[in-house]
This record gives sequence, C-alpha cells and structure tokens, in this order.
Amino acid sequence: MNGLLIGRFQPFHLGHLDALRFALSKVDKLWIGLGSSNKPLQKNNPFSAEERKEMILSSIDESMKQRIQIYFIPDLENHIKWIELIDTLVPKFDIVFTNDELTRHLYSKRDVQVLPIPFVKRDILSGTNIRAMIISDQTWEDFVPEGTKIFLSKTSAKQRLKNL
Repeated sequence: MNGLLIGRFQPFHLGHLDALRFALSKVDKLWIGLGSSNKPLQKNNPFSAEERKEMILSSIDESMKQRIQIYFIPDLENHIKWIELIDTLVPKFDIVFTNDELTRHLYSKRDVQVLPIPFVKRDILSGTNIRAMIISDQTWEDFVPEGTKIFLSKTSAKQRLKNL
C-alpha cells in the first residue's frame, strides 16, 4: 500500500520527521509531496523545493530513503485542478496523510483514505516558529534533525531569512 504526505517543510523539522515515521508505519511506500514548489523564495517559503528535498534526504536514514520518493507539487489557484495535477505527478496511492482541512476535504470525496498525523510539540515544532527562532538568535538547533541543522548552517539560513 502507498501513501502520500504533502507539506511545505520550511524547514524540515523534528515534527516532520515524526510525521514521516508515522506515515511509514502505515504504508509500504510513501510519496512525499513538496508543496508550493513553484513559489519564489519569500518570507513564508524561504527554501526552494530542491533545498527542502536535500534537507529531508540528509535527515533520514537509509531504510527510510528506500521507502520514500519525493515529488515537487506546485500550487494552483483551482483546488480541483490541484489534486488532478497531483494524480499526474505522483504514482497511485491509497492513503493521504494530512492535517490540512482543505486537503482532507478534497481527498475525502475520492476513493482514498485520509489519515490525520499526530502533532508532536506543535507549539514549538512549526516551520513558522523555527524560522522566527533562527532570525531572533534563539536556540533552534534542538528542533531540527542533524541533516537540516547542517543544511541551515551551511546555507546561511539566518541571513537569508533576514533578507526576505
């Protein structure tokens, strides 16, 4: 059985890693959709799809890498066309993992099971919060996997976030 997990992963943090583990506990293969892949770098989307892919792959172990595939999912204004586009980009899946109300609603009308993802430390583990911590020199390193930490350091993420 295959599953789909769509997220922006801006940046990929420990909550996202837990979501991947949860999803992989339910399916054989997991398609990870990097949402907003067509958006230019901006305050709420400071990392490109390629950079987010790098963060994810550098943060997971080999056994997880063998069971996932990453796809770039652009935003579209028309939600029906958006899920139709996903059908053309991503192989068949039986389960969608999401906490997003719109995504849940769209897929609940299809023959696809929709499962919520258990939130872990949601007050801290959000991309918005972690980006704010990076900008304001707070300790953020404990909230991201090692691969993401290395990526954010080598790409001068703090300066990029301040510039955006």
